Amino acid sequence: MIRNADAKGAFESSVHRPGRGFDVWLLASAGILLLIGLLAIHSVDASRADGGFMGKQALWAAVGIVGLVLCATVPQKTLERSSPFLYALSVLSLIAVRIVGKEVNGARRWVDIGPLQFQPSEFAKVILIITLAAYFSKHWDQSKEFKTYVGSLVHALPIILLVLLQPHLAGAVSLVMIWLAVSLYGGVPWKFVVGTVLAVSALGAFAWFTPGVMPSYMRQRIEAQLRPDSQSNAYQQDRAKIALGVGGVTGVGYLQGEQKARHFIPEQQNDFIFTVIGEEGGLIGGSLTLLAFAFFFFRVWLVGYRASEPFGQMVSAGVLAVLGFHTIVNLGMNVGILPVAGLWLPFISYGGTALWMCMACVGLLLGVK
Repeated sequence: MIRNADAKGAFESSVHRPGRGFDVWLLASAGILLLIGLLAIHSVDASRADGGFMGKQALWAAVGIVGLVLCATVPQKTLERSSPFLYALSVLSLIAVRIVGKEVNGARRWVDIGPLQFQPSEFAKVILIITLAAYFSKHWDQSKEFKTYVGSLVHALPIILLVLLQPHLAGAVSLVMIWLAVSLYGGVPWKFVVGTVLAVSALGAFAWFTPGVMPSYMRQRIEAQLRPDSQSNAYQQDRAKIALGVGGVTGVGYLQGEQKARHFIPEQQNDFIFTVIGEEGGLIGGSLTLLAFAFFFFRVWLVGYRASEPFGQMVSAGVLAVLGFHTIVNLGMNVGILPVAGLWLPFISYGGTALWMCMACVGLLLGVK
């Protein structure tokens, strides 16, 4: 995306830029990714006696359509005016996790609502996109001033810190990526952003070298990446690489994955769902999935490029940053080049809150002028 409208002339002749329209290709690309996910989750179901994941995911997708339509139809000005309320709602929901949240594997990230588990940190990503875009739209003429930069940090830090305290390091980093993308597109000078990145890196180094600061599970995952051993915390990634290797070029066939059938990869329907695609679809299936992601992200970028107002441009930048970050990190940990980070694959991984968040993002993009 290019912030200066005068610099767009070279591309204007090849890309039509309507004032407002329904982007059927964006919706279709998201639908293709969702379909790939449902097929992969059904394959996991077929190998388990305690399945039922696919039915739940399909139900969540149906419910998510309501959120998609709502986000697509609410006027941008209404979203901008509602940003203080949305921000307060996000902060309060994250505080509620600290008080009544359910602890799983040492992390308190979920709140039980009847039979459902709700993860407020996922919707905090959508809300941060909206509220940061509204903030920079309001201060568009002062975006290069230091006080505007500080204000954006003050705006984002409470949400980032509350997610970090769950603890959910990867989730907090994804929120930082939203701040980076929206801030840069909002006009914050590079020197301010680089200074912030260096400061965060220094804090990360301090946490790594100071005993007791970094949670043990985070340290173990990073150490497993640096010193891989099949008997260590890299076991999950070792099995993932085996599954992808077994798939070869054409795959072993739909529903025929042996690594999946023997349950070698724990919670395969979640963070490691791509291994199902790689084992059963092979290099061809995996490549087609990557092409589907590439087309989806191109349409997201195109929404921002065509947007007629700063708010819509920055919403597109935030969506592109967070879903792109999720995709890169998830695929990286599936192929073993990044540590296990607990980030799902957009539209494909099993999980209601994550899927709703993705569909809400698509709705926001469809509503951009």
